[in-house]
Amino acid sequence: MSNEVILRKLARLRSGGKPRVLDLFAGCGGISLGFEAAGFEMRASVEFDPDAARSHGLNFHGGAPEHSQAIDITKTTPEDLCERMSLGGVADAFDIVVGGPPCQAFARVGRSKLREIEEHPEAFIHDPRAQLYKKYLEYVDAFQPIAVLMENVPDILNHGGQNIAEETCEVLATKGYVCGYTLLNAAFYGVPQMRERMFLIAYRKELGVTVSFPTPTNWLVLPPGYEGSRSVALKALRNMVGQAHSYITPPSASMDLPPAVTAEEAISDLPKIDARHLLMTGMLSRGARRFDTAAGYGRKKPSAYATLMRSWSGHEAPSEGPNDHVIRYLPRDYELFARMNEGDQYPEAYAHAVKMFEERLSAARNEGRKIAEGSVKYKALWDSIVPPYDASKFPNKWRKIWRKQPARTLLAHLGKDGYSHIHYDSSQARTISVREAARLQSFPDGFRFSGTMNPAFKQIGNAVPPLMAKALASHILQTIRQTATEKEKTDESHRAAEKVS
Repeated sequence: MSNEVILRKLARLRSGGKPRVLDLFAGCGGISLGFEAAGFEMRASVEFDPDAARSHGLNFHGGAPEHSQAIDITKTTPEDLCERMSLGGVADAFDIVVGGPPCQAFARVGRSKLREIEEHPEAFIHDPRAQLYKKYLEYVDAFQPIAVLMENVPDILNHGGQNIAEETCEVLATKGYVCGYTLLNAAFYGVPQMRERMFLIAYRKELGVTVSFPTPTNWLVLPPGYEGSRSVALKALRNMVGQAHSYITPPSASMDLPPAVTAEEAISDLPKIDARHLLMTGMLSRGARRFDTAAGYGRKKPSAYATLMRSWSGHEAPSEGPNDHVIRYLPRDYELFARMNEGDQYPEAYAHAVKMFEERLSAARNEGRKIAEGSVKYKALWDSIVPPYDASKFPNKWRKIWRKQPARTLLAHLGKDGYSHIHYDSSQARTISVREAARLQSFPDGFRFSGTMNPAFKQIGNAVPPLMAKALASHILQTIRQTATEKEKTDESHRAAEKVS
């Protein structure tokens, strides 16, 4: 790697230029939005999903065709990308590379195989899942970034017996980077969601810095499940004696920090949607939900968080409010949602449903209707009220949000059913809307999602929360700027000493 390229990039930053970012596996742009807000220039992205790619282009490049089309990284070289985006030379195109290959790319690819993939271009033939990792390294090699950020699930620390984060650091170290990784929970950084993820930062060794992570801005006591998932990941590290050299203990949150942002603070100012009323009046029916009707805002005064979501610089809310405040058509379950208590999961929901069935069966029999146990009418009544899943096998399938806590982790599965996030307000009796999911993920109201409801939910669930990304981006920028400034002072001292001599 050319030291001259790194020095040119540092000189450009010293002169006031914004660091230029390439977002790989970008999704709709959660990391991109955080880096943009921290003062970086989002110059290009690579995303395979067509809807997500269109969303990214729409929000960062005004819908320009070259930025809105899906790109298959396995079939696109760095040179191809630069030509497609009219970026000029490859080496000077970007200062920062962010994103991370999906974890499936690493399955059963051992430490020696990772090096083999990079050293032998055809090695991926033996394990096609390794293509994404190979391409990621190829892009880092070609663009010579000053810094790299990667994100993945905590299980990446013990993925089929491998610590992929550690192995990635080892490979990047051979390329001249200083690396470190840790586990961070988004709720400690102003996101109204308890989302635990692995983050890896790498800097060029020429910068002479050590890797650290941003200090939390908010405090809460994580529920046992989250502490448990972290403990499992960290236990795996402890079992890998002498094999977790690059792990960094995450900064701790102190009790004197502001409390974590709650679900109620995040979404309560959005207009109420009474699902049962809409169903009864025929205003809610089956079919794709399109984003063609502005919802306005509710009468409740917005919290500080909601105000931020409405006024995010460059992504301000439309004056008429968001147009993606739309919900799922789930006619069997609205009444059940109303009966559930905050924090209830599927076993509790199932018990409520059985009680509802017994009440309606009793009422029908009191009215003189003959419904014998096991009959067709009995089964039809049961199926119209009770969900079909075994309560002993699906304990976490449903969950009603606690209003006074951050929400639990949003996942891409939101694109299929949404039962993991049932609105805390029983009077609305529904799962969360697209815009509410976006709020819980810290996407501002002016951020637009391409496609209809299901693809939008999937994009949101897959994304890195923008506020989490902003905290990391700000920390990275501060490190780089400080280094660039100190280097400039050192160079000036050397020049002055040379003149004296």
